[in-house]
Amino acid sequence: MSNEIALTPHPLQRVGAYALAVLAGVPDPQRLSDDGLDDALKRMTDDAVRAALGGDTKVPAGFWLKCSLSLFPNSPMNHPSNGKKSVGAIRDAVERWRAKPEEQGWPGVPCVLCGRDAVRFFGKLDVPLAESDAYRNNTPRGHDGMALCWPCVSSFRALPYGCQLTGGPSIAVHSWDERFLAYSVRRQVRGNQTLINLGREPRQPPSREVLALQRLRGYGQRLDAGVELIVFSNNNRGQTLEAYALDQPLAEWLRSTLTGGPHQGSFWPLLKAHRSSSQAGIVNLARNVFRNPQRVVSTCGRYLASAAVTGNLRPDTGRLATLCYSYSTEVLDMDDSALKEIQGTAARVATLLAAQDSAGKIRAFHADFKQPTRLRSWLRKQAVWWMLQPPDTADSSTPLVTTRGYELLFDPDLDSKAWFHREVFLIAVLEELHQRRWRPSDAAEVAAELAEADDDPDPVDSGFMNGSDDEDEEGQR
Repeated sequence: MSNEIALTPHPLQRVGAYALAVLAGVPDPQRLSDDGLDDALKRMTDDAVRAALGGDTKVPAGFWLKCSLSLFPNSPMNHPSNGKKSVGAIRDAVERWRAKPEEQGWPGVPCVLCGRDAVRFFGKLDVPLAESDAYRNNTPRGHDGMALCWPCVSSFRALPYGCQLTGGPSIAVHSWDERFLAYSVRRQVRGNQTLINLGREPRQPPSREVLALQRLRGYGQRLDAGVELIVFSNNNRGQTLEAYALDQPLAEWLRSTLTGGPHQGSFWPLLKAHRSSSQAGIVNLARNVFRNPQRVVSTCGRYLASAAVTGNLRPDTGRLATLCYSYSTEVLDMDDSALKEIQGTAARVATLLAAQDSAGKIRAFHADFKQPTRLRSWLRKQAVWWMLQPPDTADSSTPLVTTRGYELLFDPDLDSKAWFHREVFLIAVLEELHQRRWRPSDAAEVAAELAEADDDPDPVDSGFMNGSDDEDEEGQR
């Protein structure tokens, strides 16, 4: 039987397969030789023995043993009876557990993942089986488990090395882009090896979603597929499985923005726009992109408007607006013609607002903007005045709002994206005022406070931007 590692449709097996490759010192699973696989498995067994003999999950040196309770429950590595056994007995039990079954004992059925000869049926002691113990806490009664070949079960046993370990649920970053998956797992394995060898607990990201952004930040090639975040626990006290996904356009947009593409310098304003009194910007941004991508633009709009209503426009308005336009077309698939129509309407509205030497009118506009019916009424009224008494700087040959523009902003159809178009419209109005260097006379008194607040760094955001999570540089090569 060949010990060649197969990449199957199972995301966790794939993460484990790449972890095996790193442990064996080869770039990808297909290059893993029989000797390399044996060396990687011996290293994993030695780590398991060392953890089992540690005996105390409450100290940093026992972190790997603590993790095993959520990965390999009731295994010889962490069995409750280990406290009554000798060192030799524990070592022998762990080594027998991790040994390859003798061929004469194989069940004669194919591996459920790759179709090769299975070496045994395996239960949750070796493989995460289900998302909840409401379905099963082990294999069903009368069934021996999941039939797996030796390379596939070895991949599952290597899975923890490729995950962010927390002592509870483990976090795997997966992608169908093989180069990115290899890069991400390589970084994780090397970090975990250091922690296991030194007996230390890992530094945790500020949220599970931020872990995926950390991987994207350090990767220097175009992504050909999306990115998945899989959070799972195999603990006997309650199995869990949660999955979040970034589609390819969003994942690639984030990667290119983070690593310095055409929007270089715009990511820091994006973090500031997402910062709140209770959370760093990177935490809120990561949550938005995974759980509600449309909120990225609306969050930026609120950030810019909060300054504009005081008569001040943030210095980063232009960069942030350009970033939001890119996000709208590249990620949310907004039509270019629709964007241009909204920008044209916004430019004419900005002409109206800039004619005032006070911030009062923009405050009134923003108050109406928050309620679509009031905004619609405001635009209708202003459209009449635009026709009858256009501002001196206005092109009176173009209406304030065209039929197409009105439809984009207020289409009542249930499937309409009018709500999102209004968010883009607000940002476009503020960008136009920024380009005109609009500054009312009553703005000076709050300008200093605003500048001070903008310059106040958040330590979590600064740490993310400065790469303080001990990343390597291989994704740039």
